[in-house]
Amino acid sequence: MTTQTFVLPDVGEGLTEAEIVSWHVAPGDTVAVNDVLVEIETAKSLVELPSPFAGTVGDLLVGEGETVNVGAPIITIASDAAAAGPATVGQSEHGEPAEAAPASAEGDGAVLVGYGTGGEVKSRRRKPAVTSQERVEASVGVVAKPPIRKLARDLGVDLASVAPSGPAGEVTRDDVVRHASQASVFRNIETPEWGDVREETIPVAGAAASVPSATPVPEDAREETIAVKGVRKATSSAMVQSAYSAPHVTVWTDVDASRTMELVKRLKASPDFADVKISPLLIMARAVIWAARRTPMVNAAWVDAEGGAEIRVRRYVNLGIAAATPRGLLVPNIKDAQDLSMRELARALEKLTLTAREGRTTPADQQQGTITITNIGVFGMDAGTPIINPGEAGIVALGTIRQKPWVVDGEVRPRWVTTVAGSFDHRVVDGDGMSRFIADVASILEEPALLLD
Repeated sequence: MTTQTFVLPDVGEGLTEAEIVSWHVAPGDTVAVNDVLVEIETAKSLVELPSPFAGTVGDLLVGEGETVNVGAPIITIASDAAAAGPATVGQSEHGEPAEAAPASAEGDGAVLVGYGTGGEVKSRRRKPAVTSQERVEASVGVVAKPPIRKLARDLGVDLASVAPSGPAGEVTRDDVVRHASQASVFRNIETPEWGDVREETIPVAGAAASVPSATPVPEDAREETIAVKGVRKATSSAMVQSAYSAPHVTVWTDVDASRTMELVKRLKASPDFADVKISPLLIMARAVIWAARRTPMVNAAWVDAEGGAEIRVRRYVNLGIAAATPRGLLVPNIKDAQDLSMRELARALEKLTLTAREGRTTPADQQQGTITITNIGVFGMDAGTPIINPGEAGIVALGTIRQKPWVVDGEVRPRWVTTVAGSFDHRVVDGDGMSRFIADVASILEEPALLLD
């Protein structure tokens, strides 16, 4: 019997550390090669790590919620030498290095690379392997994916009290968010004023408990400290880098998008688009692709090279879509979007959005973007001055589309109006280029038939 140690690998994105989100195994479990051992959260995505060994789980060396350096040991697996699967980094029970070989996940092509030579565990917050809440959830048979369980923990929601709406009886993200918002509304109704309240009634699963005013409120309960890590850490670093290295200039214009709304309505009614989600973002995406072809500099990038600065003009569009997720802002992109038909682009947008919301966006999905759209209209915003993604020269913001009075042929009529704004790297794009690009995007939203040219 040989005891082998699995260390945290670099999953192919220059990873230096990751947080252990949830273990999929427990000591004593039997695992085969490529069985999922653990789910980790990197700066860009949630990743499931497959086992490079076959055998019996020994010790879980890191608790959920802890942050681990690449190369740090996270789990031991005992196996017969003949049954052991391929290993990238392992140790025998005598502490001698085990034979090394590439570890891959058969069938999906995932390769674990750069396991490193060592590391240490940096504990941010320690939790037991199984919490009392999780025991309750297990006893009532709660079905939920790991990202949904993490979201529930972050929002303080007891999954056992959430009514599931998933097709297989599982709790979905919307179920958790809805439950959390309802609980928040209830508390606000029951608590008129902070200063005048002597008692506060808070709903508790299965019972109600009152907190008398005689119980002092801990001073530190007035503030909450949130560790900056994962997506938030990566986003903050990227935004600071972009804001202070690229001179931003923002331009915008109001647009009569009534014909875009008519086209969206027709596409929704078309049998050819019956199985895909259609929204104005689809027309906006086609407009940006079309306009980028006419003004290539907005799809370029400033590159600081050894021989001097260069401007790299891309003749393809990897279209980034800024997505708000429970983990923070992600910007996955659709590769070679210029080659997609309207239906293919609609399908790609739908897949991108669903994957981001479920926390399954891969690092590769977020790399090599050339220009980005941020749809702030879904939050009710009219316009904004977005920050450019590093490595790009432009980002376009689509505001909310709402009915407003608009002058048409000398008469004021109700029309569907939106605002299109764009921020650009002034080192790459001059004022005339920015203006032409935004004007082209606006012209497509005003008359989508131009896409037929």
